Amino acid sequence: MDLVLSFADAHFLDGMYAAFPEQLQPYVADRGHAFRQCLSIFLIEMVGVSLLYFTFSTLSFYLFYDRNLMKHPKFLKNQIRREIWLSVTSFPTTSLVTVPWFFFELRGYSKIYYNIADYGWPYFFFSIFWFIMFTDFGVYWIHRFEHHPMLYSWLHKPHHAWKISTPYASFAFHPLDGYFQSLPIHIFVYLFPMNAYAYLIAFVFIQLWTISIHDAMYIVKHPWINSAAHHTIHHLEFNYNYGQYFTLWDRIGGSHRYPTYEYENNMYFDRISKGRATRTDGGAHVAKIKED
Repeated sequence: MDLVLSFADAHFLDGMYAAFPEQLQPYVADRGHAFRQCLSIFLIEMVGVSLLYFTFSTLSFYLFYDRNLMKHPKFLKNQIRREIWLSVTSFPTTSLVTVPWFFFELRGYSKIYYNIADYGWPYFFFSIFWFIMFTDFGVYWIHRFEHHPMLYSWLHKPHHAWKISTPYASFAFHPLDGYFQSLPIHIFVYLFPMNAYAYLIAFVFIQLWTISIHDAMYIVKHPWINSAAHHTIHHLEFNYNYGQYFTLWDRIGGSHRYPTYEYENNMYFDRISKGRATRTDGGAHVAKIKED
């Protein structure tokens, strides 16, 4: 966060805070003041998540998403508008409760480092691998626990309104749902050293991955990758495929379901070769999952 905050301070925030009323200047003039840092983190989170969400969800929707899926009987009326509304109304709360994690990073309580020489190249690459595995494990169990009856109805059910999701459903969570599933990402750098630049890139990558598994762009065929096909099954059938990047923990936890029909007949490039304009099944290929 300090990399982004330093850039924002120099290019935007210093000028913005200089225009604040004189009574507030003691709290916002100093870049190191706790109030200014917390406010800046919140604003950066809000702007960052909004840019990522609208930019990449929109690109995915118009470039890749099979809009025949919108004819599916389980596609809700005004669904995209509702997905966007739930997302944008959740952003402020999710950003607010996340501020302490980034604030204490700024104050030096995390294990983030800047010079690769501090730990060497072998650890640099290992930390990326370990970050992926650690967060995959954490998100799986948090996600699965959110399906417990005492949490599901008020916490996770809003996200499962989208049986046939679009890229805009990627962030359409109850605000605390998105926060809880992000906890492994934040916790990691308090337990293990990670390069600041690698952490920033990994953080952005996770947001893009979240969009990708909601966009019905079935590119990846590998059975160990938790693709959009796997996540489509999760939205349709509820008790399968809780994973984030891989199917490892679903296999261990007995919750894996292999999307055979999707893999064999509806991969993205297969659709292109067949000609998308000829599709008239109204997304029935997704419903076919339930028959396999």
